[in-house]
Amino acid sequence: MIEPVTAEDRAGAVFAALADPTRRHVVHELSADGPLTPTVLATRLPVTRQAVAKHLAALVDAGLATASREGRETRYALRTEPFAEAEAWMRAIGAMWDRRLAAFREYVERGEDDGVGRGRR
Repeated sequence: MIEPVTAEDRAGAVFAALADPTRRHVVHELSADGPLTPTVLATRLPVTRQAVAKHLAALVDAGLATASREGRETRYALRTEPFAEAEAWMRAIGAMWDRRLAAFREYVERGEDDGVGRGRR
């Protein structure tokens, strides 16, 4: 797997992983009761243990979960950092649009005409 380099890449990995409803359910279960094994998760989800294992692998690949061996079992736990990074990325994008919209609102409210958009037909 290629590690995401930028904040946008890391946020994209989070969003891609969370695009699947079953993975979101896995995240919910891990956040409520984690760390959990794939066997325990399979009892709580409408999919097989093998499907759960694939979803967990996708979450690990996205950096959203970690796996740790305890004897014969592997337990999975959520990592909070990628969620916080994705939230920070969304806030930055939102702030950028807020600034753009505020500048546009100011321009419209001033009612100034700079001649842009008044081309000949």
